[in-house]
Amino acid sequence: MRLGRKGWNNVIIFSMLIMIFFLNGWHKQFLGGVDEPRLQPVLPLQSFVLTLKFVDQKIERIGTSWRTTALQENTPVKWDATEQQLAELINTWQTIALMQVNESVVFNPNSPLYVATFELAGENLPWVYLLYKGNGQYYLLEKNSQRVMGLDLKTAEQLFPSIDFTKSELH
Repeated sequence: MRLGRKGWNNVIIFSMLIMIFFLNGWHKQFLGGVDEPRLQPVLPLQSFVLTLKFVDQKIERIGTSWRTTALQENTPVKWDATEQQLAELINTWQTIALMQVNESVVFNPNSPLYVATFELAGENLPWVYLLYKGNGQYYLLEKNSQRVMGLDLKTAEQLFPSIDFTKSELH
């Protein structure tokens, strides 16, 4: 049986579709390609932080320096830091990269230990990060994309300096 011009066109079209499908990721299933966990920056690269809000305080950029204020009047700030400590905290958030973990991590999504909210230049919505503890480890959930990243106690203390991690309910 010979193919006419229409038949050969159909063969070429279906061959191209199969090749596109194969090149777009189907080959990973056949080759056993598994996405390995990798370090990911917490904040977007080259982000410009305007404010960082914790539950009890707000850290905001004033020109080239930083200041902290209590979110509620007549309430003292838990972490009364120097301008240099505030700059180091913001720099830590901007440069840290954490390992993304499997989404089947066991922690109670209704009870975060702490919340950090960033306002970034050029972004319409704030970036919200929730700190959780489960299975003896700490987890950071980026609310917008639902990314879950694992972190150890030392890193959690660096990112959330106003929390007393020695309290029994956090440990």
